[in-house]
Amino acid sequence: MERAASCVRDRLLIRLLFRLGCRVSEALALKVSDIDLERATVTILHLKTRIKLSCTMCKARLGKRHQFCPECGQEVSEAKKRQQERRRIRTLPVDTDTLKMLRDRIDSNQATSRDESVLLFGLNRHRAWQIIRDCAARADLPNTIIPHPTVETFIELMVT
Repeated sequence: MERAASCVRDRLLIRLLFRLGCRVSEALALKVSDIDLERATVTILHLKTRIKLSCTMCKARLGKRHQFCPECGQEVSEAKKRQQERRRIRTLPVDTDTLKMLRDRIDSNQATSRDESVLLFGLNRHRAWQIIRDCAARADLPNTIIPHPTVETFIELMVT
């Protein structure tokens, strides 16, 4: 699949997904500062967040956007800070070929600047999935995504 990629960016994306075992959103969120070229490591911040916030004083449930507790009126910044500290961070080793690809991408200034950070890829999730789907098709891999069933499919299943 990697050989079926049309450009170095796509090849690097596929390589990182498979070799590091990260999610697409985690790979797309990689910043240049997350890559340690000396130690040959990549630090991945676990992005899947299902935050369960509660007030430190009265233990009332809080929403992500609450600034003050609806029960006691206490400021909730401390609860948010504690929850942020619980996010998982993985530091993974990178092989020499991948490290060379990362170094070339960084040195060629192809990284994208956004919100005061330099992202390795300037893609959104939809475009990344298109790249993966197209490379899989060029590599003659079978389509593993199950299409949405139609009414005819349900009728056919009911009859048999």
